[in-house]
Amino acid sequence: MAKFNVYTGDPVGGAVPTAAQLGFEPPRFCAECGRRMVVQVRPDGWSAKCSRHGEQDSKDHEDRR
Repeated sequence: MAKFNVYTGDPVGGAVPTAAQLGFEPPRFCAECGRRMVVQVRPDGWSAKCSRHGEQDSKDHEDRR
């Protein structure tokens, strides 16, 4: 379960930016530890890497929608 907001790095329950609500913004912070992730935006999506929890890809998140 997520402990941190992936768009702001704040504890879960904070406001989510409008661009993120619309799906235009990739996650910038790790949901598990709140650390800033290295994000690469591609024409077909994005990838994000946390130094502690590994890599995520937008293709993985499309399956959940």
